[in-house]
Amino acid sequence: MNPRQSIEAILHREDPGRVVYAPNYWQWFFHHLHHGRLPAELAGCQNHLDMLGVLGLDVFSRNVYCDQRRCWFGGLSAEQFDTGECVQTEMEQPNGDLVIERTYRLPSGKPMERQRYVAAESTLVQEKFLVDDYETQLPLFEEFVTNRRWVFNSARWKNWVERVGEHGLPIAGELFSPLKLLHLALGAVNATYLLTDEPDRAKALLEIHEAAQLDLVRQMTEAGVQAMMAMDNLDSAFHTPEYVEHYSASFYKKASALCHQHGSTFFIHACGRQKANLKRIAACGVDGLEGVASAPLGDVDLDKAFAETGERFIITGGISAMDIQRLPDRQAVFDYVGSLFERLRPYRHRFIFASSCNTAISTSWKTLVDFRDAWRELGGRVPS
Repeated sequence: MNPRQSIEAILHREDPGRVVYAPNYWQWFFHHLHHGRLPAELAGCQNHLDMLGVLGLDVFSRNVYCDQRRCWFGGLSAEQFDTGECVQTEMEQPNGDLVIERTYRLPSGKPMERQRYVAAESTLVQEKFLVDDYETQLPLFEEFVTNRRWVFNSARWKNWVERVGEHGLPIAGELFSPLKLLHLALGAVNATYLLTDEPDRAKALLEIHEAAQLDLVRQMTEAGVQAMMAMDNLDSAFHTPEYVEHYSASFYKKASALCHQHGSTFFIHACGRQKANLKRIAACGVDGLEGVASAPLGDVDLDKAFAETGERFIITGGISAMDIQRLPDRQAVFDYVGSLFERLRPYRHRFIFASSCNTAISTSWKTLVDFRDAWRELGGRVPS
């Protein structure tokens, strides 16, 4: 099987014939590209997909098409408003930072959010939330959510599928749950206060967002998307079991069912601590989690995570930023990879070896090559 066929086998819970290896080098690549630090082996590479091609790795990624300076995720769908519009302005800073302001011109006001791409760290941070005083801004936020829809760009999607070709599959990482809506618009603290202070109005907003996101799921299934993802950073520190049950489980169940009706798969991006939610997420019909991390970044080992989630759950992960930092040399990398592959041998038909979230920009090129070589020698028999 070629890489795409191996990934499709896993999506059908069939043995791919080898360990699939699809790490996330998105931020690492662009940091080194923008700062003129790419190793000679990557000369001429223009994007994340090019880098994966040089290394000969599998592609199962929601980053290959995403603009690293302007968004944490997305790029295949566009916001649209029944009444209103978004006006985006960008300001390049002398230090290389990029300040992005999005002003939403609605009938009753102009809410605005501001983000900063921090060039020194090659990361995007939120400087101003869309809602920073919900006691006075809640009516305008209700107008914002009620008016917003998404339109999926199927032509761009098909172009990226063709660009990836037999090397794997892109993931449409365009979705976010009702709970994540509040996290993105208000931040975790104010989102929690809103849910406590205005439970009925908050619940109504979440239901409106859920319906709009399910319409986006429908559009993606009609476009033939084989794997899509909710970019929720599903860490139980904010996504507590109670919050998931009350505010997101309905979306996860409906999105998963809709995907399955059309032969697609539904994943959730997972950061941090997952143990408390594993059984609950699997019970929603979700196909899998991206990026399950072991301690100290997470709180569950991968083999135990598989045992917790039943016979159909897919998990990507195995390499966290902490793993990379603590492995001192090539032999340590080989020992780590060999031990992991042996423990996960019974789950090879549901496991994708990958970054648990991202790859630290401080990681050396040599370490990335060592992981590639260990995978090839110990489990990744790539067809010639």
